[in-house]
Amino acid sequence: MIVAFSISPSGGDESGSVSAAVAEAVRVVRASGLPNETNAMFTNIEGEWDEVMAVVKQAVEAVAAVSPRVSLVLKADIRPGYTGQLTAKVERIEQALRD
Repeated sequence: MIVAFSISPSGGDESGSVSAAVAEAVRVVRASGLPNETNAMFTNIEGEWDEVMAVVKQAVEAVAAVSPRVSLVLKADIRPGYTGQLTAKVERIEQALRD
């Protein structure tokens, strides 16, 4: 499965930035060892249901450590029997664009 998720604290620092808190969540994801990528809006992670959801929970807990309220947006592509789709899906689109 691939999960795209976004975690944010309820408030930012004095400038309104949430990047320090979000960086803590991304550290958790990267330390998990699961395939992942982070872009401007979401972090994507690929793995089995239980391992992916455990990482999402740990990432929420990392943000909750610095904020009393946390927002989580999550979208999942659940396709049993498929791995490597984090990159394969993009490669198929790129190939279609070249055709």
